[in-house]
Amino acid sequence: MAMPLGPVMLDVEGHELTAEDKELLAHPAVGGLILFARNFDSVEQVTQLVKAIRGARNGELIIAVDHEGGRVQRFREGFTRLPTAQAIGCQYADDAKQSREKAKALGLLLALELRSIDIDLAFAPVLDLDYGCSSVIGDRAWHQDPTALIALTKATMAGMRAAGMAATGKHYPGHGGIEADSHLELPIDNRSFAELHRDIQPFRALIEDGLESIMPAHVLYPQVDAEQPAGFSPVWTKQILRKELGFDGVVFSDDLSMAGAAASGNHADRARLALEADCDVALVCNDRAGTIEIIDSLGAACAPSKRFAAVRGKGQVCDLATIQQTQNWQTARNTLGDLIDA
Repeated sequence: MAMPLGPVMLDVEGHELTAEDKELLAHPAVGGLILFARNFDSVEQVTQLVKAIRGARNGELIIAVDHEGGRVQRFREGFTRLPTAQAIGCQYADDAKQSREKAKALGLLLALELRSIDIDLAFAPVLDLDYGCSSVIGDRAWHQDPTALIALTKATMAGMRAAGMAATGKHYPGHGGIEADSHLELPIDNRSFAELHRDIQPFRALIEDGLESIMPAHVLYPQVDAEQPAGFSPVWTKQILRKELGFDGVVFSDDLSMAGAAASGNHADRARLALEADCDVALVCNDRAGTIEIIDSLGAACAPSKRFAAVRGKGQVCDLATIQQTQNWQTARNTLGDLIDA
């Protein structure tokens, strides 16, 4: 009988699994794993690593990666060097139709290549508006106008779905309007809920279009909830996201080891608060001691994640060389044209 997916998504350090990695992946509190650039040496190597991860838990685990394009693309050699969202978005004013086609091609290409090595999920697309001030979002943002951003990210999501991959909208309710980087500090956005309406629009629109998962921001919005950043806030998750916006998909916490999460307590406290706020998955990276603290605090009898399996990749897995011979892959490459960093 298959073991249910636990609510923790963790990482591993290298190109191969260690004995400790395998022990942690088999723990009932664990349901997924996120890969980074440090886990990648070649297509062949990462394919074997993914197989080993699958083998550690009878294929049950959800495997994810941050893979948007531009500077946020963990796998490079052998994969298409994808353009930034901004590079596509800046063409929208001149030719909206072609810009949407390129956004869909990016989503399709991204997902086809990742699914070829049996990755379930890319944490994309970014739904943050481009206010021109955020040090961490920058060219990851598609556009400054909500209408254009919605059109482009809907197209990206359609491309991902065509390749059997769910989409993850981030960083709810919007990280683009503040300069601070939540990897390094806790950003504070003092706008009122009414002023945040523009930022929330893309999330509302994509939820109506069936968005499968969302990642909240490690940002404090004191005019809405003065106590907790969005990812730990029942106001933002239970009340606004679940009830008012009607989202019933998977909610991933952002990385609980980021500095923006530190104000919410130790790692065990952060995971508890995120899960109590109705996050489905506590994502913890780059801190093995913190990961073990969370797993120990949850214990072997922790409640499984009731929605996590919904983001599992769909369709048959083919090797990358075979995917690159398909019409879909070649058409997507041609559509992106000179935006691809060959």
